[in-house]
Amino acid sequence: MKTLCAALVSLSVLTACTTPVSPTASIAHWQSPLLTGHPLVGRIWDVRSGVFISEDALLQALSAADVALLGEKHDNPDHHAIQRQLLAALAASGPLAAVSFEMLDSSQQPALDSLATVDLQAEEAVRAHLRWDEEGWDWAFYGPLVLDVARAGIPLRAANISMEAMRAVYAAPLDAAVAQALGTAQLERLHVEIDESHCGMLPQSQFPAMVRVQQARDAAMAASLGGEAEGVKVLIAGNFHVRHDLGVSNYLPQGAVALSLGILEVNVEWTDPQQYVAEFVEALPHDYVWFTPAVSAEDYCASLR
Repeated sequence: MKTLCAALVSLSVLTACTTPVSPTASIAHWQSPLLTGHPLVGRIWDVRSGVFISEDALLQALSAADVALLGEKHDNPDHHAIQRQLLAALAASGPLAAVSFEMLDSSQQPALDSLATVDLQAEEAVRAHLRWDEEGWDWAFYGPLVLDVARAGIPLRAANISMEAMRAVYAAPLDAAVAQALGTAQLERLHVEIDESHCGMLPQSQFPAMVRVQQARDAAMAASLGGEAEGVKVLIAGNFHVRHDLGVSNYLPQGAVALSLGILEVNVEWTDPQQYVAEFVEALPHDYVWFTPAVSAEDYCASLR
């Protein structure tokens, strides 16, 4: 089994190897500025076993799964660096069947399917061909991942629903199979999460539509991970989508082995990894958690009030 660093060198996807994986690794490489000295930073927690593991143990587990769900906080550059390293290592250690991106929607799939017509060394040409949504997703974060996968000849899949599909979901009930994928307790929890993510400012009248959109997006992400191609299928998406208790896992075919990696910023008050999953009693959100520094201390909700 190659280490993540060795895999990156072998694929020539980075010019330097700065792998934030060891519990004793240097923290000089972190791009996020806050809490770099936190005792959990750079460590990987096996949630079910309750132990810290190495990056190679994580890679071995992900390589054996049907589906690897790689989470992120969208504005944290360290999270994208970790995802990039894992993609390279998965490609080097065995078949990587496909990579799906939350940041690409179904209207962009034809462009993904015709990427062979574009010079993949011409980054701006690739970006223009995909009609990349720079306003929604910073290309500086996601471009390296997309280019690595495309240049390696690995299929790219759009995981999200299009704006047209989203408008349809707002206006009409969901397909019964999608609507019934979550139980009553899960739907209640989803309501709470949506309310908190909107700082308690979302009108109650909007909740049914917001729940439908969340379910439709997760179902589409799960569908993008289908197919019979040999190897692990990877989803790049926000930490919320890769949660087992509420997210994409609930819409995968029965029997599919899916492993979730939450890449989480540390909390200054939480030094015990159990604190990050304590509220999830019945269904743990992630199989593994990789802890990183934080990118900002801003109280987003306070700025809206």
